[in-house]
Amino acid sequence: MPKEACDTQGVSETATEIEAPPRHLALAILLIVGGALGLLASFSLMKDDLALLADPGTKLGCTVSAAIQCGKNIGSWQGSVFGFPNPMLGLMMFTAPVIVGVAMLGRVRFPNWFWLVFNAGHWFAIIFIGWLSTESIFFIGTLCPWCSLVYAVVIPMWLAVTLHNMAAGRYGTRLIGAGSALITWVPLLSLALYVVIALEAQLRLDLISQLFG
Repeated sequence: MPKEACDTQGVSETATEIEAPPRHLALAILLIVGGALGLLASFSLMKDDLALLADPGTKLGCTVSAAIQCGKNIGSWQGSVFGFPNPMLGLMMFTAPVIVGVAMLGRVRFPNWFWLVFNAGHWFAIIFIGWLSTESIFFIGTLCPWCSLVYAVVIPMWLAVTLHNMAAGRYGTRLIGAGSALITWVPLLSLALYVVIALEAQLRLDLISQLFG
């Protein structure tokens, strides 16, 4: 093979390697699984909401005890804070992580502005579920099982996307080191936030006696 052809082939392969973005497999899988579980929880809550509209006396499958149920949450004003049932918001928003995760597996390159907008959606989600969990535990007096699944998937997705953006320098070069160091701690950080919610629920609602009493 002529030397020029070899050089051209080498440059072409190098260019392809440079242009192909990294797959970020763990983040892609987290977004796909988290988005799918969020859709499942939102669909189940929406189905229960419609069942209660049809028959307010319906026994919902998510009812475990007086303190572990979805019915009171669905019927509260907090359950329709934007004027429509909260699960409708979940059905719209949880589609995005699934699509982004699948695209990442295909090595689609998203511009920086897209990642920042995507992250803004996660910031909205984490603030919203933080408020909802507080309202549920301390004011409604319940821990909603399907809502808890939403909390469980939003927390690691928010952490992972935020730290991914920090590590990529999208929030400035000063945060690259912190993002790179903390992104491996997403499972432990998520667990810590799960424990905080569980402790709040236990102290306020005495869940252990509700489950095993």
